[in-house]
Amino acid sequence: MIDATEELLTGWGNTAPSLARVERPRTGSEVEEAFEDMTGPMIPRGLGRSYGDAAQCAGGTVVSNRGLWHLSPIDPETGLVTLGAGVSLEELLAVSIPAGYFVPVTPGTRQVTIGGAIGADIHGKNHHVDGSFTKHVTSMTLATPTGVVTLTQKSDPELFWATAGGMGLTGIITQATLQMIPITTSYVTVDTERFNDLDGVMNAMLSGDDDYRYSVAWVDCMTSGPKMGRGVLTRGDHAPRSALSGRSARKPLVAPSSSMLTVPFTPPSGLLNRLSITAFNEAWFRKAPQRRDGEIQSLGSFFHPLDGVSWWNRLHGHRGFLQYQFVVDDAHGEVIRQAIEVLSAASVPSFLAVLKRFGPADPGPLSFPLKGWTLALDMPIGPPQLADVLDQLDIMVAEAGGRIYLAKDSRLSPELLRAMYPDVQKLEEVRKRIDPKGVLASDLSRRLGLS
Repeated sequence: MIDATEELLTGWGNTAPSLARVERPRTGSEVEEAFEDMTGPMIPRGLGRSYGDAAQCAGGTVVSNRGLWHLSPIDPETGLVTLGAGVSLEELLAVSIPAGYFVPVTPGTRQVTIGGAIGADIHGKNHHVDGSFTKHVTSMTLATPTGVVTLTQKSDPELFWATAGGMGLTGIITQATLQMIPITTSYVTVDTERFNDLDGVMNAMLSGDDDYRYSVAWVDCMTSGPKMGRGVLTRGDHAPRSALSGRSARKPLVAPSSSMLTVPFTPPSGLLNRLSITAFNEAWFRKAPQRRDGEIQSLGSFFHPLDGVSWWNRLHGHRGFLQYQFVVDDAHGEVIRQAIEVLSAASVPSFLAVLKRFGPADPGPLSFPLKGWTLALDMPIGPPQLADVLDQLDIMVAEAGGRIYLAKDSRLSPELLRAMYPDVQKLEEVRKRIDPKGVLASDLSRRLGLS
């Protein structure tokens, strides 16, 4: 019998809670049983790191994938690993790094399951080189309302790519085979450069990102005038053993440690406001070196700095926060500047603003990346002008042919979804084939008219 409880769920942003029955299958056959016993809408859920309502299903069933946990040895000849959809990136890396392998793509946290990584088609600092996560998935097993299928990129490309970034709307992934990348150390050789304005950051990324596997820039959205969008650009590659010395040379392959600190409670809302974030940004900018080349950083500190603090999302208070991430192509790069100008002029604070370059997109109808620029913004709920500002940004992005990331969305309108994702009808065609009764649904899909 499948373990189940009634739970009030939110995304990582702690907004828009909804009540659902949460089931925890432990095998693929129990996932099939969940579909057979289903009496209402259903959606899968991993570790709950989608910021909005993608893994919620008010009045329905949420199927946790965490019980789908198995991890085969990594094939030393091919670098392939087969693992359950409930295995997190942290759990995979704890095994793979000592064996000399790293995940091909990682977001800014290790707290993501394999099923969630495919469902959101996650991206990282290396998209301009390696693309999104699902590109490196050689096969997956998907339980749908009409049966279980094993998918490859060639066996059923429409269903495979509709699942990539499909936010669980094509079924429940039970396992996948992933192509890992070989590494000789658990360190990164990092070059850091500080720029006094946005133009400097973007020009450097355009001219130099192709020389690095990984690139990301922090930009200051609280500035205006000549200093608007000033930033710190960090780029790197996996460090060879010859770059290490001392203790790291003696132990070159060490998995990242679990977080040492935690935010034990949710403080009153307003702790992160315009004044505190402005002060933080000033300190962060001044702390960064004007230029530093060849610094050796651990994989954890370079890729997942926020994982050092458990439940850091509580810092935004009881009202929660949202993350707004959009992408525009190179021809519309000026939208990055315009977005920062809108935020600065409206005095809407952004605690964290991250700028990256994307390479070619995956063919998934709901996969987020486009070749060009992406900006991600963390914003606390509270400023009365926030909703109007975000509506303004939505229109700017849509008119530029861009889109926002559904794994972080909590408020987009159905009309703009179809403007931003013009291939959404391909998802709808696939869903008619594998889910003719419309069983698979989430708070997000119902809000956006996808189910």
